[in-house]
Amino acid sequence: MAQWNARKRIVASEDLPSEHRLKRSLGWPHLVALGVGAIVGTGILTLIGVGADKAGPAVILSFAIAGVICACAALAYAEMATMIPASGSAYTYTYVVIGELLAWIVGWSLILEYSLVVSAVAVGWSGYAAPLLQAWAGVPMSLMQGPELGGIVNLPAIFIIAVVAGLLIAGTRESATLNAILVVVKIVALIVFVAVALPYFDAANFEPFAPFGFDKQMSADGVERGVMAAAAIIFFAFYGFDAIATAAEEAKNPGRDLSIGIVGSMVACVAIYMAVAAAAIGALAYTRFANSPEPLALILRELGQPAAATYLAASAVIALPTVILAFFYGQSRIFFVMARDGLLPRGLARVSARGNPVRITLFTAILVAILAGFIPLADLAALANAGTLTAFAAVAVCMLIMRRRAPDAERTFRTPMPWVVGLIAILGCAYLFYSLPAKTQHYFLIAQVVGLAIYFLYGSRRSVAAGEG
Repeated sequence: MAQWNARKRIVASEDLPSEHRLKRSLGWPHLVALGVGAIVGTGILTLIGVGADKAGPAVILSFAIAGVICACAALAYAEMATMIPASGSAYTYTYVVIGELLAWIVGWSLILEYSLVVSAVAVGWSGYAAPLLQAWAGVPMSLMQGPELGGIVNLPAIFIIAVVAGLLIAGTRESATLNAILVVVKIVALIVFVAVALPYFDAANFEPFAPFGFDKQMSADGVERGVMAAAAIIFFAFYGFDAIATAAEEAKNPGRDLSIGIVGSMVACVAIYMAVAAAAIGALAYTRFANSPEPLALILRELGQPAAATYLAASAVIALPTVILAFFYGQSRIFFVMARDGLLPRGLARVSARGNPVRITLFTAILVAILAGFIPLADLAALANAGTLTAFAAVAVCMLIMRRRAPDAERTFRTPMPWVVGLIAILGCAYLFYSLPAKTQHYFLIAQVVGLAIYFLYGSRRSVAAGEG
């Protein structure tokens, strides 16, 4: 009989069969780079335009609100990741602490999150690559945009997904090292943007500061706007640290490396985002770059700095794949662990001779390439956020349960003021979910119904934990 409330027993990585065992090859510098690579990307390079359209200059406040909620979730993640140093992130923590059914819901949410993030970032990358490809190679825009934007298919987005999939198949450590190099390229580009834009700073661009108010409300053009509506979308800009938690079984010293990677990457990225957002709004009226697929490059061109704009666009094209790599990595590991647990076909949870999950990586590549080829960026980002908010709230709940259930258990990292931090994460995620577009909430609920059908028809009957029960 299927045991939907069965709890998972953690098995040491070294005790797993060799075909289901991941190789420990990552140190904390790799994990910090993985986190920064995931966090700093489409959110600041592309979604700042979407956020400005929804909140005006108050998009800076939207960044701050989303950042605080994410920081609280990150602290909960750091504690749980060091208590349960196993791959699977929020899915595994929920499975161990609460039970299988809720773990499936969280795991399914993570699959939605990572799939849609990879697709969204690929579309964001294409937004910077398309003008360069059109100018340098004459590629028609109809082959670089999805149908909703008047094109046929977004081929650059599909191409970059294929490249990143190839890197991950080549090897985790090799991919992480290249990722660290490209993260430096990306950070330097953002520093150049701030340095070039700051001399044009005009405080008048911040008036009126919040033209659409604080709460989500419907504008005359049928678009939901407000500070919280923007925060619910650009929340996408802050997560990425959770991809670090999926690397638990590949970290050399998980107790130390995971907490440094998660907290360190969040601190660095909050500082970077606030500086870039302030420079962007101050340099140019938000209405001139709202909803642009390449807002920072557009700002530099409008300021009469075409060389800096080309450099930024080229840097984005080179470095945005770090975000795709980090989330693609996380997606493949969530799929891998769920398959290893029997909730998905176990044949997918096999690794190659080099210790890499090739089958699941190829399966993921096909899925996210289809999404990236045909779905617009804003829709992908909003739906990805719904899955992420579910996972973040679940991790905070798990942390608070463990503080009650096992207050004296060993914790390499302890969240300060856990009940305050945990409740901010849970309530903040709930409010951001409410602030998402109504159609996104509906699509997410439909996706969860589909996920539950898969669980009851397949996963609940074959799961390892239920079998042990």
